[in-house]
Amino acid sequence: MSSRPPLTLVIAPNALKGSCSASAAAAALAAGARCAAPEAEIRQLAVADGGDGLLEIACASLGAERRPLRVTGPAFNQVDAAFAWLPAERTAIIEMALASGLALLAPAARDPRATTSLGTGELMRAALTLGAETLIVGLGGSATNDGGIGMASALGYRFLDAHGQPLRPVGAALARIARIDGTGVDPRLQGARVEAICDVENPLTGATGAAATYGPQKGATPEAVAVLDAGLRRLAERLRQDLDCDAEDVPGAGAAGGLGAGLLAFCAAELRPGAELVLDLIGLERALEGADLVLTAEGRIDAQTVCGKAPAAVAARARRHGIPCIGIGGSVGEGIEALHGLGLDAVFSLCPGPIDLAEAERRVEALLAKTAEQVLRAFLAGRGQGPPSPSGRERGPRQR
Repeated sequence: MSSRPPLTLVIAPNALKGSCSASAAAAALAAGARCAAPEAEIRQLAVADGGDGLLEIACASLGAERRPLRVTGPAFNQVDAAFAWLPAERTAIIEMALASGLALLAPAARDPRATTSLGTGELMRAALTLGAETLIVGLGGSATNDGGIGMASALGYRFLDAHGQPLRPVGAALARIARIDGTGVDPRLQGARVEAICDVENPLTGATGAAATYGPQKGATPEAVAVLDAGLRRLAERLRQDLDCDAEDVPGAGAAGGLGAGLLAFCAAELRPGAELVLDLIGLERALEGADLVLTAEGRIDAQTVCGKAPAAVAARARRHGIPCIGIGGSVGEGIEALHGLGLDAVFSLCPGPIDLAEAERRVEALLAKTAEQVLRAFLAGRGQGPPSPSGRERGPRQR
């Protein structure tokens, strides 16, 4: 038998958007790891960066109550959403994707000129009715590009055109805003602290703004992107004139179709890096104590991962503890070299060969398990501690 103690492995994946929750991904990675190291101590954590999976993590890791609510969806249809409630702390945790997310729309119905964040505001209003003193709003996975005017409408703001008529709170209406009327704002909002957590640092407008960067992912054509960016510029102007708030170039203002700027301007929110907050909430630092290896995962790992995404935050903390960290992605894109310097020592795709997206999503948990097993076998071989032999005896270093 090897003289080394059993392996201690930390598994901390993000959700693989559209196919696998963070908890399911953690379980699949753990199952694969046990095939390679059945005696390993495995510490499973589900992580998020403010987008998909925040509600799940709040309920599973913090013991929050799940409060269901039927709200206005991104296409003005009714959808079943929920928020997490921590009664002792008078804190509500809201995942905007559940009310205003891209996953709520069929691909053919995606058009950020016509979608709204109204349902996110309805969740916030319900939390205030419950007595919330702190609202934590996770940004990410949105179907919208309305600058948060839908959310603000649910809280009592009105957006008026040149004739004093209220506008429909969608992206296409932004360019027509002549005045923002805050006389009817819910008074409970003034006594609440709002924290907006996000995984990006994009400004509201411009080449790296909400419309240009994320609009195409939500169904916007190049012409629509131009219209939306012009509308966000108009909104930024009105925020300066009517609310004395200059949010246009604030890092994170462009998150969730400009909802970052909307929360900042309409709710006096503080914008915070989502992944760091979540890692603190779930106790990653404690889990890393004495660990030998960290596995993390996400749907796509590429140059954007370094910009506040959960796997990058996990890797950076592992690096501070001197622990190697390996990432597994549904796909691996360009620019991962920057991640190596941050602490993600290696990156692997879970796809075993040419495979279409639908097939990869259908088999995602099995593919995660197989990839984790092979990653762990390579890690054990590299440190001279091979996996169990067929006879059940652990292999030691080769004799020369």
